[in-house]
Amino acid sequence: GVSHVLTLVLQELSLLCKRDVNGVGMLYDLLRSHWLQALLKIYECLQLYLGKRPVPVTPQARTLAREVVELLREAPQSGEVKELRRLLRAPHLKAALLSAHDTVAQKDFEPTLPPLPDNIPENEEAMRIVCLVKNNQPLGATIKRHEITGDITVARVIHGGLADRSGLLYAGDKLVEVNGVPVEGLDPEQVINIL
Repeated sequence: GVSHVLTLVLQELSLLCKRDVNGVGMLYDLLRSHWLQALLKIYECLQLYLGKRPVPVTPQARTLAREVVELLREAPQSGEVKELRRLLRAPHLKAALLSAHDTVAQKDFEPTLPPLPDNIPENEEAMRIVCLVKNNQPLGATIKRHEITGDITVARVIHGGLADRSGLLYAGDKLVEVNGVPVEGLDPEQVINIL
């Protein structure tokens, strides 16, 4: 992965560092830094998780549990079969656990975007609809009021933040609406509260 590539780059840079090529020593120290290597390990773990994201086997666990209970009625009644039937018929398992599983398994957690209007004029500026799901992390961008137009714009995108990682926001982008609220005429502080 990325850590292996970093190791190979460090080996090459160590050879150049001995020849004292301009800036190679600084680059070598940067790539050898513990914080960068830790970030790369985190990145690799996240990539591995995204590749193996768990998916429910069935969206109908309650129905499947009922079918298993029916099949177990016909099976020879050993102690294990009786215990399994008792567990599958228990109200807390049926009502709480399996019901919660089915509810989560049937939901679509991807954000939905509003449809684009059909009546956009041909000479209209290009507009992008950006959807960022923040959770508890900061956006990773600052905003300001444009000195001439008075528009609210993205002042800076902080490297490594949510906005930077998404690749959807850039410094200078004009904000028109945030979470369905038009921002025209609002102060940057008011827009920050909406964010």
